Amino acid sequence: MTHSIKSEDDLRWLIGHTGGFRGGYVTDVHLSKRRLFDEESGRDVLADTIVTITIRYQVRGIVRVAKLVMNGVTDFSVFEQEGADCSALTVIQAEATGGRLRLWFDPQGELYVVCEEAEFEEVSAPLIEQGPGQEVARWTFQGQAGEGPGLERLLAALDRAGMPCVWREVKRGGRAHPAIQWEGDLIPSGESSDPAASRVRVMVYSALDGEGFGIMLRVEASRGGAGSRVLAALAEHITQSYCGRCLVGTTIIPGEQWESWVAQAGRR
Repeated sequence: MTHSIKSEDDLRWLIGHTGGFRGGYVTDVHLSKRRLFDEESGRDVLADTIVTITIRYQVRGIVRVAKLVMNGVTDFSVFEQEGADCSALTVIQAEATGGRLRLWFDPQGELYVVCEEAEFEEVSAPLIEQGPGQEVARWTFQGQAGEGPGLERLLAALDRAGMPCVWREVKRGGRAHPAIQWEGDLIPSGESSDPAASRVRVMVYSALDGEGFGIMLRVEASRGGAGSRVLAALAEHITQSYCGRCLVGTTIIPGEQWESWVAQAGRR
């Protein structure tokens, strides 16, 4: 989901959609300045200031990671005294006056932004209970339109990648989110009889906002790295087949940039 925030009505939509981020927390704050070369003065001059804030929050059984990219920033403050934490949110306040947006992310105004406009981007998934195993990787993809991939398509993609897997369905109790279409484990064929085998939990769900679909891949700790390789092969197939965006941790990545992002991350 994406949404431009430019007016009072847009701010009203933002507060209504997010519930004011009540009970969420800020995970990342990033400040960037863009400069251009001025030929008359022969100097670089400030062209724009951009503040990006990422927030993770929950609402009605859904986990959401939202990114607000605020352009044309004219005033910005982030202040924490020793022992304080301004990342935990109760409810944000916002107003649009004089062609500017003003957003207070905490009651004390310790995180405060004045900007010309903002771009809102978000990836959502049903809230799931963590299993007994230790999760080592989670990857979420939100498709912009259409239906999600079927099981046979994913199995065929793994066969072509040289990583054939068997499927084991997982049935949740009555507390399963109604948006979940199907869920289960992909287990490398040679390890299907091993209780400690590598496995990738796959969950496909209907769009939680607007059109499209979502798919979440999770790997729990196991012997070897087969699970991570299966996840990487599936992620490559999905991002090449569908338009959308990925979520890794609290980082939102356009699907078409996924492979280059992985390559850069591997060099860090």
